[in-house]
Amino acid sequence: MRQRTMILNAIRAHLAEFGMISAQGPRKVVELVRRLSDPGGGLNLPALARSALLSLAAQLQTLAAEIGKIERQLTAWHRQSQASQRLETIPGVGIITATALAASVPDPSVFRSARQFAAWLGLVPRQNSSGGKERLGCVSKMGNGYLRRLLVVGATSVTQRAETNSTRTGVWVRSLLERKPKRLVTVAIANKTARTAWALLVKGEIYRVKPAIQA
Repeated sequence: MRQRTMILNAIRAHLAEFGMISAQGPRKVVELVRRLSDPGGGLNLPALARSALLSLAAQLQTLAAEIGKIERQLTAWHRQSQASQRLETIPGVGIITATALAASVPDPSVFRSARQFAAWLGLVPRQNSSGGKERLGCVSKMGNGYLRRLLVVGATSVTQRAETNSTRTGVWVRSLLERKPKRLVTVAIANKTARTAWALLVKGEIYRVKPAIQA
């Protein structure tokens, strides 16, 4: 995905040099690229510039095909894995994160507790040198960095939807946002997601949404 973003930004930057400003979003860039390929597309560019942009467009098309192939493989594996399907029921966990967790942790019992699993991912608070206090968001960042990043990305999505989330989790997230910076809240959600994932893997259960407690 990072490579795709780099290519899109390169195309957007080259077009901007000729006064063609593309709106945000990959679809808008792709639309301009299609016009480049069409002699009657209305984009008057020097031959060299057009050639360079079409070369970047070809790379983008090849990358899109590779990404599509990987996504199909992940989807097929996900449909065959009960563990991956259970993990996908957790808020903020999509197919990519679910398959990565399920494939990386075939035997969750090797971890004695949810906290140990979160520690393996580097999502537990560091011990403060003065008094051993735990601070929200001050994580060790040791362990599996790839899975940790996936969980943080998912937690970011949960944070962004907190205002419209009427579940108990939504209430919890909003209460944290009232007291803590969003970055620290995101890490706390990722930590909770990791612990929930371990519990579901161990117990063979799915995530069950808990409605907010009525006052």
